[in-house]
Amino acid sequence: GGTFHWLANRVLHRYSKYLFLPSDFTIIDRSDGEDVLNFLVGNLGFRDQDRRFPKKGTISDIFSKSVNRAETLEQVLVREYEQFLQYRGELSELWQEYTSYKRQHHLMDFDDLLVYLSRLLRENTEVCRELSGQYSYVLVDEYQDTNRLQAEIVQALATYHQNIMVVGDDSQSIYSFRGAHFRNIFNFPKLFPQSRLFKLEE
Repeated sequence: GGTFHWLANRVLHRYSKYLFLPSDFTIIDRSDGEDVLNFLVGNLGFRDQDRRFPKKGTISDIFSKSVNRAETLEQVLVREYEQFLQYRGELSELWQEYTSYKRQHHLMDFDDLLVYLSRLLRENTEVCRELSGQYSYVLVDEYQDTNRLQAEIVQALATYHQNIMVVGDDSQSIYSFRGAHFRNIFNFPKLFPQSRLFKLEE
């Protein structure tokens, strides 16, 4: 048992060659990621041009929401950060630099783990089948707090055996700020038509 990120770390180290990833990649936490972003902002001179340029924590939030919601940078800015729309060009360039920096230094942040695991399962049928065989029964707790990427990973892992159980409460979705979407729990029966619903009402 473990978190999505723990599973992704374990699987990606094992199957890194399928995605042309270095097997010795290092995971950076939120704080380290923000420091890299701050360094790159300084290198690009964005804050020298305008002191109102978003701070590293805000930039990290914007990028993370874009990844976890599978939305474009502009969509996230329009929805929640309209005050920074004027910097969409700079933020797009910064994202490219951040991605390149991580690649060059064999680094992955938490969002990368989910992105690459989802991609691995989607693009490599043999790996997906092998993992589905290894994890022949899948249980996900607090399913209402999963985001789109996590829902895709769950669906892929259960593709071949359909032995999937999720537990959740649509009225307790508390991590929507991390890209989680309560609709995942409503859409579950559509993804797995043979599933049964057990209500825990007491």
